[in-house]
Amino acid sequence: MSSQQKQASVTSGVCRRDLIKMAAAGAVAAQTSTLFAAPVPRKPNIIVILTDDQGYGDVGYQGLKDVPTPNMDSIARNGVQFTDGHVSCPVCSPTRAGLMTGRFQQRFGHEFNPGPPDNAEPEFGLPLSQITLADLLKKAGYATGMVGKWHLGLQPQFHPLERGFDEYFGFLHGAHDYLDPKRDPANLILRGTEPVDEKEYLTEAFTREAVAFIEKQKSGPFFLYLAYNAIHAPMQAVQKYLDRFKNVADKNRQIHNAMLSALDDGIGAVLAKLREAAIEDNTLVFFLSDNGGPTPTNTSSNSPLRGYKGQLYEGGHRVPFALQWKGRIEGGQVVGELVSSLDILPTALAAAGGDIPRDRPMDGVNLLPYLLDEKTGAPHEVLVWRQGDRRAVRKGNWKWIEGESNQTELYDLSKDIGESNNLAPQHPEKVKELAAEFEKWDAEMVPPLWKTQRAAGARAAKKAARKAAAEK
Repeated sequence: MSSQQKQASVTSGVCRRDLIKMAAAGAVAAQTSTLFAAPVPRKPNIIVILTDDQGYGDVGYQGLKDVPTPNMDSIARNGVQFTDGHVSCPVCSPTRAGLMTGRFQQRFGHEFNPGPPDNAEPEFGLPLSQITLADLLKKAGYATGMVGKWHLGLQPQFHPLERGFDEYFGFLHGAHDYLDPKRDPANLILRGTEPVDEKEYLTEAFTREAVAFIEKQKSGPFFLYLAYNAIHAPMQAVQKYLDRFKNVADKNRQIHNAMLSALDDGIGAVLAKLREAAIEDNTLVFFLSDNGGPTPTNTSSNSPLRGYKGQLYEGGHRVPFALQWKGRIEGGQVVGELVSSLDILPTALAAAGGDIPRDRPMDGVNLLPYLLDEKTGAPHEVLVWRQGDRRAVRKGNWKWIEGESNQTELYDLSKDIGESNNLAPQHPEKVKELAAEFEKWDAEMVPPLWKTQRAAGARAAKKAARKAAAEK
């Protein structure tokens, strides 16, 4: 007898009453299954930790020896370390404009830093035509909070509370005293739009506010943009951090180390709060610096890279860059492909299930498929930088630079990560190829909305050159 015939025989022997019982039982089972089905996954919380003027070599997992950075190191260890991670500008404000929009800031004219608050153009700020990551995550159902340095506009229309953030604690311009918040009356510490009389060391105050936001919003989902101003000037630290490095003879290096150690403690407190609230596994954490370190002014390290903050050598824009999402992304990954701070917006939006704007070109790439082994290859084949008459292109391991010196420069970073051997005379065809990449990109950009002096990093580089010449 076939299996179908056997089933027919069994069924014909079942009475109507039994069939009714079986149907009822099936209905109850189906209902029970629905009641106890696996819950829909919660949207992840998202934290972007942005440090200020922290060099590529200013973190333990990339070679720092004299300052322990266990908490920064833990993000790379528990997640992904990007060894070729870049920001879109070698100075503060344009980098932040690119990060917040996922677009090259030259698309909307945010190419330069402003001057000091009393000289800043009144219309300086992230153009109101631009949609921020906070706008998009708020639309996706997130509570949004920012703590720290804004540097995207001083006027009321540019305030973080007008750019997608529900809560804000920090200062609006590019630098701030760490010990006396009232020392800069044009750039006060604000809670929302109201000045506050802050008493704590500023790095600790920002940590305190970040931890409080997490506690308040731990039921999620939330987005926290934690933009520390450490280790940006002025070089200031309180005694308890200086005491950790009391045997360092160089006073400037001692203060740098103390500031960096305080910063690492702060990041540790944020991560500890996630663990305490049992939400660490469901929180996507990005960690990066806004540009390379200004070595001549604060002793920061960009080793093994050439250059400093404000320059288009790798040391100006290749930065510490890592992320973790312990419940989703396998830890211990080291990614050597080109990635950019522009990628944070599309990656975060993909994790959140939010919608990317479709009415404008977007330049960032969603990194999740690459980190989850769903896609292979490099997220970016080409990255481009422009500040005034200076420009640079990375295409794979090749780097082309114009305007940083009095000659065209070309480097093969696979053999010369320190950009010491200019290959432009030997490879004119490669120079032409990368220059053409720049021209293609540049055709889509607009002129800067304002121009100011070059950033502190460029001035610091000149100061270092003068000092070196004097010592010869």
